[in-house]
Amino acid sequence: MRIVPLTLSVLLTAALIFCLDTQWGKVPPLGRFLSPQHGFWQNADPLDKSFNARLNFPDLKERAEVYFDDRLVPHIFAGNDEDASFIQGYLHAKFRLWQMEFQVFAAAGRLSEILGPGAGNGYLKYDRQMRRLGMVSGAEKALAEIEKDSVTKRDCDAYTAGVNAYISGLRESELPLEYKLLNYKPEPWSNLKIALFMKYMAYDLAAKEHDFEMTNAKSLFSKEDLAKLYPALQDSLDPIIPRGTAFLPPGIHPKPPVTADSLYFDNKDTVTIRELQPEKNNGSNNWAVSGKKTLSGRPILCNDPHLGTNLPSIWYELQIQTPDFNTYGVSFPGAPFIVIGFNDSCAWGVTNAGRDVRDYYAVEFKDGSRQEYRYNGEWKAADNRFEIIKVKGSPDFVDTVTYTVFGPVMYEPGFTGFSDQPSDKYYAVRWKADDPSNELGVFSRIRSARNYDDYRQAIRWLSTPGQNFIFASKSGDIAITQQGDFPAKWKGQGDYVMPGTDSSYLWQGNIPADENPFILNPERGFVSSANQKPVDTTYPYYLGSDYPVYRGLLINRFLNKWNSITPRDMMKLQTENYDVFAEMARPVLLKHIDASHLGDEERAYLDIIRNWNLRDDPGETGPTIFNLWWSRLESAVYDDELSQTDLPLLRPFESTLLEALLRDTAYKFIDNINTPHKETLREIVTAAFKAAVPDLVQADRDDKLQWGRWKDTWARHLLRLPALSRTHLMIGGGTNCINAAKQFHGPSWRMIVHLTDKTEAYGVYPGGQNGNPGSPYYDSFVDHWAAGKYYPLWVMEREDARDKRVKWKMVFVNNSRP
Repeated sequence: MRIVPLTLSVLLTAALIFCLDTQWGKVPPLGRFLSPQHGFWQNADPLDKSFNARLNFPDLKERAEVYFDDRLVPHIFAGNDEDASFIQGYLHAKFRLWQMEFQVFAAAGRLSEILGPGAGNGYLKYDRQMRRLGMVSGAEKALAEIEKDSVTKRDCDAYTAGVNAYISGLRESELPLEYKLLNYKPEPWSNLKIALFMKYMAYDLAAKEHDFEMTNAKSLFSKEDLAKLYPALQDSLDPIIPRGTAFLPPGIHPKPPVTADSLYFDNKDTVTIRELQPEKNNGSNNWAVSGKKTLSGRPILCNDPHLGTNLPSIWYELQIQTPDFNTYGVSFPGAPFIVIGFNDSCAWGVTNAGRDVRDYYAVEFKDGSRQEYRYNGEWKAADNRFEIIKVKGSPDFVDTVTYTVFGPVMYEPGFTGFSDQPSDKYYAVRWKADDPSNELGVFSRIRSARNYDDYRQAIRWLSTPGQNFIFASKSGDIAITQQGDFPAKWKGQGDYVMPGTDSSYLWQGNIPADENPFILNPERGFVSSANQKPVDTTYPYYLGSDYPVYRGLLINRFLNKWNSITPRDMMKLQTENYDVFAEMARPVLLKHIDASHLGDEERAYLDIIRNWNLRDDPGETGPTIFNLWWSRLESAVYDDELSQTDLPLLRPFESTLLEALLRDTAYKFIDNINTPHKETLREIVTAAFKAAVPDLVQADRDDKLQWGRWKDTWARHLLRLPALSRTHLMIGGGTNCINAAKQFHGPSWRMIVHLTDKTEAYGVYPGGQNGNPGSPYYDSFVDHWAAGKYYPLWVMEREDARDKRVKWKMVFVNNSRP
């Protein structure tokens, strides 16, 4: 009789083991996840955890030391550049491994592999979009360029070896929490993954990808109305290169095809495709002031790139010293070198150029096999690449991507992106980032730059994404260059989908590098950029439209009037919450509202706007009221026209309505085309305010009327898990403030470098050095960042090893070497 309970016990035990070792939906295998020896418990770091270590690796050429300060910032001292890159790779892996690999999976179109197909096949659609954009093929071309450059190849090889040295010694209990949550393990690193990460940054910083939406707008509006809705130049533009600057005569003269009017500008075809777009507000601020405007007489350089306020942070802070250079700044986990920072001679930073370097072509195939397409009056053979997408919990998905002379066919009847509407057309994409390039060459050279000439030589390596690359040196120079390989376009080229049946619509060449906008030591004593259009109409090349103007306008206003500037002044400027857009828009609103039609409750909110100090500080209620009012006004002006179709359309640029109303209170689009009555500005301004009030009342009841609560800034985990995020940060700023902090996006690294004999520098980012959510260093900078505070950036010397700021030491050796 004992056999029955024994059998039941064995069966129950086996069932329990099976259940605990099996993933159920999104729940990881609970046996391993809850294991005291290997599970998530092991990711809880005590406050007194030691990072001291002596590490032996055969890849090293010499002994090296890493000193960690009290913020867990490593200070690397290596005897050669190769060992420094190895150690950087090891540290990135030790503190940011999951983040590195997750971002590369996103770049390569592999999210379905670890997350499953997603709701509505969202992850699978994303993966197909990235594969069809050519992310992997572009990275393969970039890798070939890396292999041609001995410096970059050497450091990438060493960096990859360092990452893999950490991975190979990683125990299951030490796996980052996210691997345990998602039930997978890290792969070996490679130089291709470095190239993939760099292509992901080119994608993330893409701008003006509105070809489909603008094509639909062209089918709906006249040329005159298009110019009113999407103007090429804003009245309030204060360009990066000061007005009146003389430019070189153009070295290339792109000419439109003879069919441009009939087949392009006058074409009324529409597009049903909907793309998943990168964050539209990816931008940044940077500026440098010369010694003639500072109290010390020495230049000060500032940079705050506006990217996702992610956890783990997009940046990893460190210092690297070798016999060839001594650099401090922030790096991308996933790639070697310091991206934004300074050395013993100079400082540098970047903002996004926002140029259109991605265009679409309507391709005509001979038949459904997609073996041949029409090109220059003939049928040209196409190439096909089979993309196998692994899908967690489902069979592999095989996607066939067809390549043409223009580029890969990104959208077709079998893949319409994130649209539910069918399409019978094929669209090939031409993207500058698909061209062979080695952007890492910039950072391998700038780290040892000593002067302006070195800076100019280093930035020539930058192709895509185009950047406003700023520079200042201890010798007194300040400069800014809009650097990148930019196609020279005829006016309007690439604004809409172009015909893809012949070569006449191809790009005709790049703007020569020496003709990219740049300026050295301007008379006004400063250089700056905030993603605005770099030049006025005297520049000889077409640059498209849709550039933000207000941050740049305000930065230049302050820098023009300030003198005897100090680093403290620069801290105040980087965290400035004054809203110059509201300064210009509020008089229009107050002039045209009919207060006699408002009730008592509505008048109370109007009084707040009247008395508002125009600052988007977290405790102010004025910004919330203003933004809701302006949003309702934009809807009242444009929604009647834009709702004529359910096709994707681009909303007019942020500056369009304000500048139109400042010029003409009888702006054409004020009238609602769906009513027989001709609306006036006074009527719609009043109606927009009244429409906003119910939301304001609800916000008041929910204690969310204060701007910081309404805006609700987060430092959000990459998996968008609130439990692993820092939520509801009470921080000011916004889209049109220099402090451009939004809900999930904003100043991702604030840096100020005072180029005195002994460099004085400050910085902060919204995160922490350790990517482990169980570490006290996971989000240790967030509160400082939210409060607008900075940390001194300590440029350590070897003799400082006993300084009280040093908390831990890692020694890297190769015991096989004498």
